[in-house]
Amino acid sequence: MSSRFLTLADVTEVLNISAPQAYALVRSGELPAIQIGGRLQWRVESTELEKYIQRMYEQTRARISSDGSTVDDGTD
Repeated sequence: MSSRFLTLADVTEVLNISAPQAYALVRSGELPAIQIGGRLQWRVESTELEKYIQRMYEQTRARISSDGSTVDDGTD
């Protein structure tokens, strides 16, 4: 069974970003999260992470279609 909530370390792994980047996403509200426990540890619901990823895909598609850019696959 997969876990309903993810730690920020899990988020960094899934998105392949740094810990400060994950923290910034949560603090800005761009990635909804809750704080739990006595030490107020951040937790991100797995469904919220999936919604965030979908929003990023939609924003990327919109940006590409509006400016006529092509996707850089890094193979140059």
